[in-house]
Amino acid sequence: MSNQPHQRITVLGATGSIGVSTLDVIARHPDRYSVFALTADTKWELLAQQCAVHQPVFAVIRDDAYASLLTEALKSTGTDTTVLGGTEGLAYVASHADVDTVMAAIVGAAGLLPTLAAVKAGKRVLLANKEALVMSGDLMMNAAREHGALLLPVDSEHNAIFQCLPSDYINAKRNGQPQLGVKQILLTASGGPFLNHSLEQLHNVTPAQACKHPNWSMGQKISVD
Repeated sequence: MSNQPHQRITVLGATGSIGVSTLDVIARHPDRYSVFALTADTKWELLAQQCAVHQPVFAVIRDDAYASLLTEALKSTGTDTTVLGGTEGLAYVASHADVDTVMAAIVGAAGLLPTLAAVKAGKRVLLANKEALVMSGDLMMNAAREHGALLLPVDSEHNAIFQCLPSDYINAKRNGQPQLGVKQILLTASGGPFLNHSLEQLHNVTPAQACKHPNWSMGQKISVD
């Protein structure tokens, strides 16, 4: 039995790859974690399946058009989960007083408002949505300092940097102390499918080539971006 305190978790973007992986981890450690809320954009069928397994208090579908479908699907399986809709519902389950940790895994601008709501509520936020910081870095970080929220990067490259920082770096930052031994961080590209290509070769690459990453399958849009 773990001595770690039990955490109730809201997963923003539960039907995406990161959300699915998060739920897998939660299921493996029922003594440490439980699901408070799950959210999705339009994948109400998968969300209903996840709710039947994890029995969250709330399920949020961002597109209100699917809320009734999700509600009926939950009733058919006897799942006692309350359905909410829209951006307001996302913000509600991200900032709820009963939530300890929020996995922010909604892709793009849609994830900004609920992530900011979690930060303003002083939550422990696992940040997989890089766009929230790209769009409003100062706003997000100022809110984190003001409300005592903890932002932890879980996206692969950013988490790798985080793991390389001194163990007391985060506590120092939260307490307004100076940085501990870190002046600059350089993040290089891994190369992906174009590793060892010359600059001349890169002038003629195609989207199809960009999608053939040797290690990851990220879909056409993410790969090309």
